[in-house]
Amino acid sequence: MLKALVDWLDERIKVRDLARTFADRPIPGGASWFYVLGASLVFVFMLQMATGILLAMYYAPTPDHAYQSVKYIQEVAPFGSFVRGMHHWGASFMMVIVGLHMVRVFVFGSYKKPREVVWVIGVGLIALVGGFAFTGYLLPWDQKAYWATVVGTNVAGTVPVVGGTLLRIVRGGTELGALSLSRFFAIHTHILPWSLALLAGLHIFLLERAGAGGSWRIEDHVASRSEPLF
Repeated sequence: MLKALVDWLDERIKVRDLARTFADRPIPGGASWFYVLGASLVFVFMLQMATGILLAMYYAPTPDHAYQSVKYIQEVAPFGSFVRGMHHWGASFMMVIVGLHMVRVFVFGSYKKPREVVWVIGVGLIALVGGFAFTGYLLPWDQKAYWATVVGTNVAGTVPVVGGTLLRIVRGGTELGALSLSRFFAIHTHILPWSLALLAGLHIFLLERAGAGGSWRIEDHVASRSEPLF
């Protein structure tokens, strides 16, 4: 059944060619465990999307009900604590992996010509991941989340000239409240996921156009040794 479906799709949209494009991408100097970080980020992001959708089905983004809805997810909803735990630890893993991925690209020199644009978009993706972490931290609406967000948003208020205006935009007013929570929830669940998905797709597309950087050792490139990524 699965083979028949793949054959049907391949006849129409060439799915096998697409798979080969990613799996057989030549890596100068040979494939390495260093190159699994980008694919790991894609996997963790998909995990975050799936668990986030499940959590949103129970979460109520209002000051009166946010904490209670999280408590319900944690203590009553079927597999709620498991799904929330996956989302929580997935967020931590994503921050760690994206940092390691950036360090790997920098150390290997993969940001150099002709991959400068890929690097710039990657830096933008790191900013979006940080935005996920910051906006998601407020959603449990407990004491720790509230006061940590107060401190975090106060940073925006220190910007010269426009700090006060920027602070009111971020909070939806002068203090954290209902508008702040709904605004952070909307950014976390609507704006950031689409932005990250589109930018990540562009990042991968441009990497395919520019080609993988490969090993940092010049002799590996000179020898023209390469292996498929998969």
